[in-house]
Amino acid sequence: MRLSRFHLSTAREAPADAEIASHRLMLRAGMIRKLAAGIYTWAPLGLRVLRKVEAIVREEMQRAGAIELSMPCVQPRELWEESGRWEKYGPTLLKMRDRREQEYCFGPTHEEIICDFFRSEISSYKQLPVTFFQIQTKFRDEIRPRFGVMRAREFLMKDAYSFHLTQDSLGETYQAMYGAYSRIFTRLGLGFRAVAADSGAIGGDVSHEFQVLADSGEDAIAFSNASDYAANVELAEALAPDMVRPEPAQALQRVDTPSRKTIEEVSAFLKVSPQQCVKTLLVRGVEGVVALCVRGDHELNEVKASKLPELGGESVLAPEEQVLAATGAHAGSIGPVGLPGDVPVIVDRAAAVLADFVCGGNRDDTHYTGANWQRDARITRVADLRKVKAGDPSPDGKGTLEIARGIEVGHIFQNGDKYTRSMNVTVLDDTGKSRTPITGCYGIGVSRIVAAAIEQGHDERGIVWPEPMAPWRVAICIINPRNDPAVSQAAESLYAELRARGVDAALDDRGLRPGPMFSDIELIGIPHRVVVSERGLAAGTFEYRGRRDAESRQLDRQELLALFGPAE
Repeated sequence: MRLSRFHLSTAREAPADAEIASHRLMLRAGMIRKLAAGIYTWAPLGLRVLRKVEAIVREEMQRAGAIELSMPCVQPRELWEESGRWEKYGPTLLKMRDRREQEYCFGPTHEEIICDFFRSEISSYKQLPVTFFQIQTKFRDEIRPRFGVMRAREFLMKDAYSFHLTQDSLGETYQAMYGAYSRIFTRLGLGFRAVAADSGAIGGDVSHEFQVLADSGEDAIAFSNASDYAANVELAEALAPDMVRPEPAQALQRVDTPSRKTIEEVSAFLKVSPQQCVKTLLVRGVEGVVALCVRGDHELNEVKASKLPELGGESVLAPEEQVLAATGAHAGSIGPVGLPGDVPVIVDRAAAVLADFVCGGNRDDTHYTGANWQRDARITRVADLRKVKAGDPSPDGKGTLEIARGIEVGHIFQNGDKYTRSMNVTVLDDTGKSRTPITGCYGIGVSRIVAAAIEQGHDERGIVWPEPMAPWRVAICIINPRNDPAVSQAAESLYAELRARGVDAALDDRGLRPGPMFSDIELIGIPHRVVVSERGLAAGTFEYRGRRDAESRQLDRQELLALFGPAE
């Protein structure tokens, strides 16, 4: 590609509302342009990167046996009502009406459509297992789109769906998809972790997220320092302490703690460690309120809490009037001592082994010291309620946990019959009996990968792409092409030979001064830069610099070509 004939529009500064590195650099590099909140035009430079990601995703999906198709973006209400998600999906579902007043949505995902396609096309067990995939635009009406394409409303996604008659068959395809995803992110040159995860709104019992590791990541990942265990912090199990609760040694005593409501304030005022305090939260339950108790230095894990049968699938703090009715105090002064008998008290494993602890006094501006379970406060049951912390024992028994930040770029699920049963999808088995197939769902945020790669790879000069994702692998920069035709000829010759070898090369023939030209090449992140100049020609060398290199090197033609491998 000759850059003089390419639309390359870079900028020195990014808009003030660009909050993270990928958003700033994609705008400065001219990869994207904002059309509306969370909706972007992919400019030619950005599209080159996007298509390279898409090609690798497509190759690996086909290698894993998936069959490509393309489903409509606009989906009829009737199918979403069959699955029960027309109302349940919530306000992120963009709904619309046509001129006949028929209702549709712009698809955020395609479980309903693939099930409808399957039931009209597949009738026999002999056609199973089968996996279909597409790479297509999705729309989710995010309440607060931000961070550029990292959290956009319109985005490009690869979604795949598999159908099976047995759990063993589903498990085999799930592992094949796990392997395909691992190959995709490895080929893209990304540092990533596959982590056990919560299935969320998609549903199902088994799922894994693929997280690109980056300090700016929104997700926290827990992983062992001595094994390959990794899980989203929301899902990672916090093991019970290897100890027995001590016998009480103190008397229960109510003390005044004026205006002290947080664990930090209370523990500092009473001169005790936060680890010796119990934090109590009242949440809405299926029948009244439920008390959840965790150790003072721990955080409640809302995903774990939502799975408690007493909470009915969600973890929501009880409103103030319910808290007052149950405890006689406001939040910040509530505790497990003296709670009404109809309030279940569910205690985290680490909090359950405490003795002589501090907790809220159920009277404003008071706390108890010397509180003990069973003697002063009852326990309905003990459960894993908290988020894990760095240094906790790994759930697999190997090493301890470390915490890193990650950006979710892929998610795979085993859905069971969540969609096929509600949509009456059946096939005939080998006995002629009608059976409901089970499914798997496998998504990759193709456009999000681009932003995640930048978050993982950038510096003060711009983007640092992994080679497989870069818009071009090498840029050939011509210094003063009009002053010496031999310089242009040498650059043209090198450009032609690299392209003949199958190297994706860009020829910077725009006639810019070296400073602005090099700044552009570094900003857009081209991995290799070759400078052709009069001085170099006189010495028989080219100036070479890798994007991550601190210094340039002088290489002759053969040394330079050897960097890019043999001719194809």
